Amino acid sequence: MSMIYDEKYETMEREALSQVQLERLQTVLLRAERNVAFYRRAFGERGVRTDRITDLSGLADLPFTTRADLRDSYPYGMFAVPLRDIVRIQTTSGTTGRPVVVGYTRNDIRNWSLCMARILAAGGVSDQDVIQIAFTYGLSSGAFGFHYGAERLGASVIPASSVSVDRQIAVMKDFKTSVLACTPGLALAVASALPGSGIGRVDLALKTGFLGAEPWSEGLRRGLEERLGIAALDIYGLTEIVGPGVAGECPQRSGLHVNEDQFIAETVDPVTLRPVPPGVEGELVLTTIAKEGFPLIRYRTGDLTTIDASPCACGRTTARMKRVTDRLDDMITLGDVKLFPSQVEEALLAVQGVEPHYQIVVDRVAGMDVLEIRVEVSETLPGLDEMRVLQRIEDTAAGRIEAAVGLRPKVTLVEPRGLERATAGKRRPVIDRRER
Repeated sequence: MSMIYDEKYETMEREALSQVQLERLQTVLLRAERNVAFYRRAFGERGVRTDRITDLSGLADLPFTTRADLRDSYPYGMFAVPLRDIVRIQTTSGTTGRPVVVGYTRNDIRNWSLCMARILAAGGVSDQDVIQIAFTYGLSSGAFGFHYGAERLGASVIPASSVSVDRQIAVMKDFKTSVLACTPGLALAVASALPGSGIGRVDLALKTGFLGAEPWSEGLRRGLEERLGIAALDIYGLTEIVGPGVAGECPQRSGLHVNEDQFIAETVDPVTLRPVPPGVEGELVLTTIAKEGFPLIRYRTGDLTTIDASPCACGRTTARMKRVTDRLDDMITLGDVKLFPSQVEEALLAVQGVEPHYQIVVDRVAGMDVLEIRVEVSETLPGLDEMRVLQRIEDTAAGRIEAAVGLRPKVTLVEPRGLERATAGKRRPVIDRRER
């Protein structure tokens, strides 16, 4: 059963919440301007007088912050407090360049655990649960946010990162795990390995999965719920802002509730950078209003979503953001065609005879961009060795994808378990050979 952990802020009237946001925004702007050279310079270049921000509409006059800005400030240039006041340092993966280094004060850690406790409680987690955290414990922030929130609720925590999928399943059974926290890719690997593990779904106590750190489709959600017997809930966060804990789903699944007393969420047109109306998809922009160590003003996340500020049937009044299935960084451009991996995933999930394990391979041949989709064929498919059966599946999959993205790909069927599985890390479904 879903519980409202922090009624004061989760059910606050919108007008009162706006006043809280404004007061905290004014404080964080003053701190950023005084202590962070980047913001002092950016505010000066824009002619921003932070003491004249007297309502939330003034947010639109403030400059954006980008990942490039954070990388240029490596490692501690964006910290707003002395290093002696920082009790935790985390970083982004750095797979696409210099990592972003984030610092937390003791108050930041307390607020982070509060945000995660709210989200876990909204998903029904209590002190009676055993939560298996399969995000990586390391420089990235994912596992720690879940750990803090679960312990704050009094749940029993199993830190189960960096172990094999078979070991994850054994731990779930032996330790009576009721809640699984991991990437959708790892959940899919667990679901695929379960039938051959000798452990049935009925042998597990799993009831809920909190999945995040990568985009995933509604079709994959339905498949994971059926195969694992769980309620699969989406959670949103990013290391630059706090880690997991920015927003999460309640059982109504009508969007992810944003912790608005901690973060102000906007959506802007990614081209013009102008605010878009409520309900219109735009790039999510976040401002931290309670962070001490690493405050960010109007940070462009690169994630596409919509914002809905109407009350939810669960009783919470915080605004909800649509599940993020597409990132600007993930968009693949082939000539005039633009597509996202989520579109390919959704199309493949409608094809009988294949598994939701796939790779998107983009290459350039004789000056032309070509698209190949590699997808695993199902082990249970009758007539697996018959060419006509395989050809029909390839044609069906190619047709589904063409209808979704406007381009017919080459579809290559791969034998069961022929593609690399995600472990604690994120899925990497796109191979773009043009970059070489």
